[in-house]
Amino acid sequence: MSRIRKAFEKGKAFIAFITGGDPDLETSYELIKTMAENGADLIEIGIPFSDPIAEGPVIQEADLRSLSSGTTTDALFDMVVRLRKEIDIPLLFMTYMNPIYVYGTGRFLARCAQAGIDGIIVPDVPFEEKAELAEDCRKNGIDLISMIAPTSQKRIETIAKEAEGFLYCVSSLGVTGVRSEITTDIGSMVKHVKSVTDVPVAVGFGIATPEQAKKMAGLSDGAIVGSAIVKLVAQYGKEAVPYVADYVKSMKAGVMEASS
Repeated sequence: MSRIRKAFEKGKAFIAFITGGDPDLETSYELIKTMAENGADLIEIGIPFSDPIAEGPVIQEADLRSLSSGTTTDALFDMVVRLRKEIDIPLLFMTYMNPIYVYGTGRFLARCAQAGIDGIIVPDVPFEEKAELAEDCRKNGIDLISMIAPTSQKRIETIAKEAEGFLYCVSSLGVTGVRSEITTDIGSMVKHVKSVTDVPVAVGFGIATPEQAKKMAGLSDGAIVGSAIVKLVAQYGKEAVPYVADYVKSMKAGVMEASS
């Protein structure tokens, strides 16, 4: 069983996202370490990209800050190698096919394995086109995380049957970003998935408050939070570490309430 699957065995999981290299690599390193110390069960690290189609303005701006501070994919691999001496929770890269392709797919996934990355999420690779990527992931022991959206109805079973690590359930249509309320019927989506697989399901897109985290984790196996954390980094820059630590602690507490 992969480390990602194991992370869900301890109860409901809190999954935190951060853009790698925002506002710079050193702050990123400290932020990831502090998130792990304050209750994040898994951490997604975004590889900055100039055209992140699934992202709203908050993460787009973070990508630009990171790129303009000189972040490269190699620099992020080096950061993960350092992190692995300090933390042992699962780490994932969230990226797009273009940066992987430019790096060289086989080379990228081999580096993921060497550095200690457990899984990757690639929002712009449709399920039907994942074969080539999936093969390289398998060779290197990397979980390729699948996503399902409210519009995936007919495909949910097909995607769920082949899911690895965990299934990323997109709570809302559109791009990432904080939402005041989530109106999708998550409960029935999760039930649908659970009827065909025992792979954990975590819900993301739009979750920003401990109450939302508790509600979504109550309906699934975990909550994923990105834009709200990235907003704190945008607001406080290099001083963001204590603010992110407090926020992650409060969100983890919300997720834990759903477990009790």
